[in-house]
Amino acid sequence: MNSKNTKPEIIVRKKLFSKGYRYKIHDKKLPGRPDIVIPKLKIIINVHGCYWHYHGCEKSRLPKTRAEYWLTRLENNKKRDFFNKQKLIKLGWKVIDIWECTLNKSNIAKTFERLEHQIAV
Repeated sequence: MNSKNTKPEIIVRKKLFSKGYRYKIHDKKLPGRPDIVIPKLKIIINVHGCYWHYHGCEKSRLPKTRAEYWLTRLENNKKRDFFNKQKLIKLGWKVIDIWECTLNKSNIAKTFERLEHQIAV
């Protein structure tokens, strides 16, 4: 699944922009075409949907039908994410992952506080 401009991505991008960060999106030159690239700081932010990236939270439950197929597909997504992240790190990028479930109303302030800390470090 290579969905772009998802609702969680847009939430993160708007917040980053409002804080003065400038970024590129879906850079084809980088492994995995990261969601958000801040070239000036050499930071990549991947905004993962919990289901498609098989997070393990409430939002990532397997369907009851064709469960074996979906488990294989979602595990392959997870492996691809891992290998792309390793490639990016080897290229000198700092990679930050944000999960869809952390962008709900009860967690969003803490998520952005943590994100700003990770960017600053």
